[in-house]
Amino acid sequence: MTTWDEASTRVLLRAYTRLLRPVLYQVDAETIHKATIAVLGALPGPALALLRGIVGAARSPVTVAGIDFPGRVGLAAGQDKDGTAARAWASLGFGFAELGTVTAQAQPGNPAPRLFRVPELGAFINRMGFNNAGALALAARLEALGVQRGNGRLGLPIGISLGKTKIVPVEEAVDDYLASLDAVAHVADYIAVNVSSPNTPGLRDLQAGDELARLTEALTRRAAQLAARPVPIFVKIAPDLSDDELLDVVSVCEATGIAGLIAVNTTTWRPPNTDSTAQVLSETGGLSGAPLSARALEVVRGLHSATNLPLIASGGVMTPGDAQALFDAGAVLVQVLSGFIYSGPALTRGINRLTVPDRRRRA
Repeated sequence: MTTWDEASTRVLLRAYTRLLRPVLYQVDAETIHKATIAVLGALPGPALALLRGIVGAARSPVTVAGIDFPGRVGLAAGQDKDGTAARAWASLGFGFAELGTVTAQAQPGNPAPRLFRVPELGAFINRMGFNNAGALALAARLEALGVQRGNGRLGLPIGISLGKTKIVPVEEAVDDYLASLDAVAHVADYIAVNVSSPNTPGLRDLQAGDELARLTEALTRRAAQLAARPVPIFVKIAPDLSDDELLDVVSVCEATGIAGLIAVNTTTWRPPNTDSTAQVLSETGGLSGAPLSARALEVVRGLHSATNLPLIASGGVMTPGDAQALFDAGAVLVQVLSGFIYSGPALTRGINRLTVPDRRRRA
């Protein structure tokens, strides 16, 4: 029997995919992304309340790394880099939002075009390159909204993803990340360390054992100096690491006080070409969306068997079924981005209505 929840979610999905998405797809991907974020950021309070009434609130609360999450589905980094739409995400059913990735210095990112739809595969390719206004600007925007760490001003925890400034040499990356941490720690409920984007030269080198240890030791030490209750730090990893490399990352993170892992970032792997996808799949950058689902599940399952660190699953979450598989594999939280763009708020609504295994022991 179809429940009212299921029926209303299907109606929401059809309305988005049949009415709104075709209109949005008349415009190139980056232009519509910028416009959508601007519109969401400008919505007044009554419109946000109406949106929340349609989509529904976050469900299945959980405490992870000392943070109370009202729901298990979050916004992945990359959608709202500068926090422009930070007020809107709770109204779209999210239980947390990860803003950024931001860098210590403002930077324009890579030249356009740099964001490509692959609708035949339910995927995107991006080589954005951490375009953002800088960590200080994000902190100032959140401060203006009354956000302070732990105060729940926006109705959900705020994570902030940190990356390396492109012009900063890899050997100076630690100081660059520390500058970003100093700028945002007071407005972040958690910090995500992005060392896994394929779009900044040399960045993935920071996942290697010694480099990762040096970076994570410095960040956890600084976090302890900044507050009596240090902001939890998570590390986001690439899907392209081997099993042995993943185990090395786990060992380093456990040894240096990292609070959890986010698995996974975009991939440099490409699925087989077809006549309709050959040209776009030749674009450089990170691939996200449905082609990443199987690998993300494989990585989460492997990490769950290797560590007690909490796992946030990110990558390839296109349907509530994808999220359920990741929860069953060991994730305590999931993040969406490509799936949200393809399916709209019906995805967050559907995930919020899942039965999530009780993993409080591990979280």
